Amino acid sequence: MSTSDITIVAIDTPSLGDRSYLVHDSDLAFVVDPQRDIDRVLTVVADLGLRLTDVFETHVHNDYVTGGLALAKTTGARYHVNGADEVYFDRHPIRPEQAVQVGSSMRVRAVATPGHTFTHLAYVVERAGRLPAVFTGGSLLIGSTGRPDLFGPVHTHELVHAQYASAHHLAAELPDETQVFPTHGFGSFCAATQSSADSSTIGHEKQHNPVLYSAEQDYVEALLAGLDAYPAYYTHMGTINSAGAEAPEVAEPPRADAPELRRRIEAGEWVIDLRHRAAFAVGHVAGTLNFGLDGNFATYLGWLIPWGTPLTLLADTPHDVAAAQRELARIGIDRLQAAATGRPADWTDGQLRSYPTANFADLAQVRHHRPVVLLDVRRNQEWDEGHLTGAVHIPLHELPDRLTEVRPGEVWVHCRSGYRAAIAASLLAAAGRQVVAVDDDYDNASQFGLRTATHQALAG
Repeated sequence: MSTSDITIVAIDTPSLGDRSYLVHDSDLAFVVDPQRDIDRVLTVVADLGLRLTDVFETHVHNDYVTGGLALAKTTGARYHVNGADEVYFDRHPIRPEQAVQVGSSMRVRAVATPGHTFTHLAYVVERAGRLPAVFTGGSLLIGSTGRPDLFGPVHTHELVHAQYASAHHLAAELPDETQVFPTHGFGSFCAATQSSADSSTIGHEKQHNPVLYSAEQDYVEALLAGLDAYPAYYTHMGTINSAGAEAPEVAEPPRADAPELRRRIEAGEWVIDLRHRAAFAVGHVAGTLNFGLDGNFATYLGWLIPWGTPLTLLADTPHDVAAAQRELARIGIDRLQAAATGRPADWTDGQLRSYPTANFADLAQVRHHRPVVLLDVRRNQEWDEGHLTGAVHIPLHELPDRLTEVRPGEVWVHCRSGYRAAIAASLLAAAGRQVVAVDDDYDNASQFGLRTATHQALAG
């Protein structure tokens, strides 16, 4: 993306819903909010023949381990972190309204934008005679704002009002044509709500973002009412980032044979099958759990696994294991106990297990013939907006601790699209339950006569 005499390269991490940015003038470059796997940035820098001079963090991140310190050490760039943040590594402390000159053409000015965190900064790129651009991190997002509840309920009220003020400060200070480049908002749970838009300007946000067109109390009430749970691993990210994260050392894990895999499963370790949910349902090792690499693998595994639990991966190929390791390193899970690749039959010295999959048409038919337990594992907000009558609701992230609450009988489990249902089905199967995974889009349920209700209707 070019803005006159500078180019902005977005480096997406779709699995976590974030973006990092590399900004350059064809000679010098700086980076905003890099992910931990810095080789992606280094590749762009090398391919374009750039010299990286500066790295800027908008905030101490809650949803991933930053690559900022490692990138600065590798390249010799200056590493800019808010001087008010308590961190345990050398950096160039930056404060609100302080500016950093990058070459002769780019001036990067820090702007205080508290709300997502107390010390959050946005960065305005200013150039003589040119429109500015603003990197907003977890403050002003496309159609939304960053969530204000990551520091606990005691601080949420203060931060949500600060978020409103920060968004209005940026909107008042910057021209309507200013391009907005957020870090969050592309699927990250750090965003209060999600948007399908890919780019925006200050003027567009004034028209389409509730924080800028709503009265303050209306914005506050609507945002707080829409907040749902966020991944449990978030509680570890701030500590890791404040301590100073190094680049990940992604070594090939030791290979495990069938007896070793069985020992690990029986010891209570997590052995994760990365294959697609359809393949897992057809045949898998008893006691293994299915977190398919085709979905938000790291988010949900990091959310559900007790932090520090020994982890082993199963996959079709070593390439899939390496891809999973990269994803896990982004959230601070660096060390695998072992891995196995190839055919599932080689991973066990017993029989493979299986369970059926179905769609909502099948569910409608079976409910006419026999009683089944219908388990909905979507999040609370999804359930409140509409759910199938007669369903039991346990959000996926609560299921490992609530398995005993699932009524006896054959369990049909569903979510929105099938990915979370597959994880839940594998948890239930590992616990010895008879399970059917509904692999279908929830929007299809109504056309087969499956009745729905809402939380509001039930409450009334």
